[in-house]
Amino acid sequence: MLTRIDHIGIACFDLDKTVEFYRATYGFEVFHTEVNEEQGVREAMLRINGTDDGGASYLQLLEPVREDSTVAKWLAKNGEGVHHIAFGTADVDGEAEAIRGKGVRVLYDEPRTGSMGSRITFLHPKDCHGVLTELVTSAPSRH
Repeated sequence: MLTRIDHIGIACFDLDKTVEFYRATYGFEVFHTEVNEEQGVREAMLRINGTDDGGASYLQLLEPVREDSTVAKWLAKNGEGVHHIAFGTADVDGEAEAIRGKGVRVLYDEPRTGSMGSRITFLHPKDCHGVLTELVTSAPSRH
């Protein structure tokens, strides 16, 4: 079962400048930063609020660190903006399998490690009305 909007991923050219915009404009503070070498991005998670299931909702700001990363390619084609939406679930494996059974392409055979030690997979945007969709199971310590 999907339990919340975990985060909305926003692709940007300059992470520090974008973080400052969200801080100055909305008062959002950085909860976590990391470089995900596998995905070729530097990211900042801005915590928006807590959720009923004990998790939280975030904005995930993504700056590519390599020109061959998916986010770099997306930025070159689309410019800055919303890259994906992520839904939280207690069981990313089971949820991905159930959604796959409904005819939606799941991009990873096995979930991968995402932000803050989470487990993630993505659903093909062509099967989700043009929206790249991520499924996320938070790491236990994230709550």
